[in-house]
Amino acid sequence: MDAELQAIFDQAQHIVFLTGAGVSTPSGIPDYRSKNGLYTGHRNAEYYLSHTCLVQEPQVFYNYVKSNLYYPEAKPNVIHEKQAALTRANRATVVTQNIDNLYNDANCQHLVEFHGNLYQVYCQVCGAKVDWHDYLKSPYHQADGGWLRPDVVLYEEGLNQLNVQRAVGAMAQADLVVIVGTSMRVYPFAGLLDYRNDQAPVVVVNQEELNLGFDYRMVKADATTFFDELRV
Repeated sequence: MDAELQAIFDQAQHIVFLTGAGVSTPSGIPDYRSKNGLYTGHRNAEYYLSHTCLVQEPQVFYNYVKSNLYYPEAKPNVIHEKQAALTRANRATVVTQNIDNLYNDANCQHLVEFHGNLYQVYCQVCGAKVDWHDYLKSPYHQADGGWLRPDVVLYEEGLNQLNVQRAVGAMAQADLVVIVGTSMRVYPFAGLLDYRNDQAPVVVVNQEELNLGFDYRMVKADATTFFDELRV
């Protein structure tokens, strides 16, 4: 670990981690856009994960989500664990695009799941929360026969405004922003950078450099190696 970089982390008291799929690939969860078969036939993943598909072809939606998105055996890796440790010390907030629940498994305290969580499931008829194990067995709510769905943001749906407010607030207060495992090309998540504290340094831990439009510190390395070496 670079001593200067370690010092930047040591001095920061309000870190914001902006994270994406690259954080969870070491845990065995494939990146959506590189997974074999994610784009199939004339309907791509955007359709299968859309509000239209959920409403018009709920069985198709269910089959796709169940077969492609759930990895209940996956465990948090060192990236989740080190970031979560900093949140438990009240020194960091994690704002993630991931919907895989691994930050919760790592006991992450200040967490904004920007796109929701696959493992939080509810009935579309009565609104009751349902255990995700039951959802993977059947898409119907036993109590009233209503279709179940995971509490994630689908294409054509709006974001949870409380999550947006929490993320924007964290960015405004940050004294260090760390981008990990995301291209920062998907909006509105990428737009969170517009709300950053201009005095806060930005560190990118990624395999590819990003085009952010401002100066940042690039760490072109495997994120698991970086966080394994980071002292928290």
